[in-house]
Amino acid sequence: MKRALNPRLGVLVVAGALVISFNWVAAQQRGGGVAIDADDIGGLVSSAKGPEAGVWVIAETTDLPTKFARMVVTDDQGRYVVPDLPPANYQVFVRGYGLVDSPRVTAKPGQQLDLKGVVAPDGRAAAQIYPADYWLSLLEIPKGEHSPGEFALDTKACFSCHQVGTKATREIPKGSLPSMLEAWDRHTAMGPNGANMSNVFKGLGEQRKAFADWTERIAAGAYPEAPPRPIGVERNLVISMWDWGLPTSRRSDAAATDERHPTMNANGLVYGPYQSSDILAVLDPRTNTTSEIKIPSNAPVLDVNLPASPYWGTEKIWQRQADPRSVAMDAKGRVWVTARTRAPQLQPAYCKEGSTNKFAQYFPMDRPSTRQIELMDPKTKQFTMVDSCFAADHNVFDERDNLIFGQDNAVGWVDTAAFDKTHDAGASQGWCPGVVDTNGDGKISTGWTEPDDPVDPKRDHRIEFGCYAIALSPTDGSIWCSGIGHKDTTLVRLERGANPPASCKTEVYSPPPSKANLSYSGGVAIDSNGVVYQNWRGVHEILSFDRRKCKVLNGPTATGQQCPEGWSVYTKPGPTFKGSAGTKDVSTDMLYLTNIDHHDALGLGKDVLLAGDVNADSFFVLQPSNGQMKALTLRVPYPLGFHARHIDGRIDDPNAGWKGRGMWTSYSMYTPWHQEGGKGSRPKVVKLQMRPTPLAK
Repeated sequence: MKRALNPRLGVLVVAGALVISFNWVAAQQRGGGVAIDADDIGGLVSSAKGPEAGVWVIAETTDLPTKFARMVVTDDQGRYVVPDLPPANYQVFVRGYGLVDSPRVTAKPGQQLDLKGVVAPDGRAAAQIYPADYWLSLLEIPKGEHSPGEFALDTKACFSCHQVGTKATREIPKGSLPSMLEAWDRHTAMGPNGANMSNVFKGLGEQRKAFADWTERIAAGAYPEAPPRPIGVERNLVISMWDWGLPTSRRSDAAATDERHPTMNANGLVYGPYQSSDILAVLDPRTNTTSEIKIPSNAPVLDVNLPASPYWGTEKIWQRQADPRSVAMDAKGRVWVTARTRAPQLQPAYCKEGSTNKFAQYFPMDRPSTRQIELMDPKTKQFTMVDSCFAADHNVFDERDNLIFGQDNAVGWVDTAAFDKTHDAGASQGWCPGVVDTNGDGKISTGWTEPDDPVDPKRDHRIEFGCYAIALSPTDGSIWCSGIGHKDTTLVRLERGANPPASCKTEVYSPPPSKANLSYSGGVAIDSNGVVYQNWRGVHEILSFDRRKCKVLNGPTATGQQCPEGWSVYTKPGPTFKGSAGTKDVSTDMLYLTNIDHHDALGLGKDVLLAGDVNADSFFVLQPSNGQMKALTLRVPYPLGFHARHIDGRIDDPNAGWKGRGMWTSYSMYTPWHQEGGKGSRPKVVKLQMRPTPLAK
């Protein structure tokens, strides 16, 4: 039976078809259906191979008071949203492994923008944007005086200042010299740190020719394998970046908040001390403006006669006095920076033997301290110098407003509340040596044996230890130290007790003999359960130590190896030197400092560990997940050369989701002219945020 058509139904069908057609056309105009707001740019990235997943979209502008860029990663369908852009004209382009950079397209916030990824014509072209560690993996370690591990370790000494494997460090001009080896000898002796570089390089002996061979193979067309593209939650990363500092400024941490109270200084200024420039660089993220504050000093000028630099000639770009290093912000928003305030030999009397100072009587600090402390009031920009008996560097605040510093063989602190009341530096500071309770009586007694003496089970024993990196346990307030020496493999715990220095007590732990290949300790951080994480520069591993598992803490056997059951190992995957795949101690990248995100400032949850992977443009991340640790790589792809040490988490608005959170870090290399862009490029301050999805606005 033939049924009659309902005229009304027919109209609805036609109307529905028109709506579907209109929505499809609108979706194409909107960039593949990606929803954006008026301050976003979004769309689809595709190439001749189709949608490009896991590539970066970079929006950069010079219209703002300082150069600014924001970067995101495409999702599994090649879609992207660059969110919350300040009003400006942006140059937008695509960068991704397997591609070459796409042409830059001008766009404004609120614009739908589909982008064409450009497939690399060959592997060599694609490799131009690979991180330095991948290029360094082409270097083959020859047989000789140094073992592969020793050769790699000496090479990594360079990583403390800059990457090795960047275009500036792999393409060495030979000029009129008869050999590439002579070109390398000349190259490593040039510039503001030439003497130190040359000593390290010449120390490799005949094996240093490996660098000349590496350069020649690259010139002949060699290139590395491709790194993996970001996957999973790695694609949720949003990177914001501002130029700050000077083109000659080297090494800076960044302080955005009081790390104990991450909502302090919400949306406020971010500070970074630059060692070579005697300045605090300042960013106002609300206005995208930067400035510099000169750090005063009464110390003698640091100056050396240097070989000519290929970038700066004989210009004394690192002549300085204050030589500032580390930075911290207190609960009042004040900035504490370590800096040279006087000549080292002018050590105060209250530090030395013969003083009435109880700390000097217990353990005198006769050795001159090379760097002291300055307090900067952001309201007045005035500095107050705090003379310290100890050499001040990396630091952490405790809950009693003591700013604690690590150093060789002792831990020192400034009671900032006491200093505010008295402005008496001598009466406001204290320190403790590292003395182990080897007689097991629960306390430390004077008359201990010294580090070179044999352990006496009837007496306590002082140890020598490094404390380059320092962390405070949130469970019991104990201080934990990691050194920096090539052969330093210890982890040291110090508790101050109720009446320091008499109540100070130290414990020392070393990884078990099965980890005998460990060398060159690095950063240290502690999670909310008191589990300590220590990274190693010599091998690409992070070891965790859980003191709760220890059967022995003190006594005559407590000299380091008493708790093998407390250690666990996390190995970071990554490239190794040519011909050494699978050998852990010859990796071509290096973890520098380690931090724990206690407050979920990044957006991956609490107790996430982040270690600056200085030769790999990235942070290596361990994320607790269902009782396991999930390894992630958070890569900063542009400009090439990202070299991070410290990272500082701030929560601007706890009710604003991912937008109210972020981790602040900086380009912290000594050679900003090595980064992509070359001479004239300025250092960067960087904010990392994790969205719930790659398209979250």
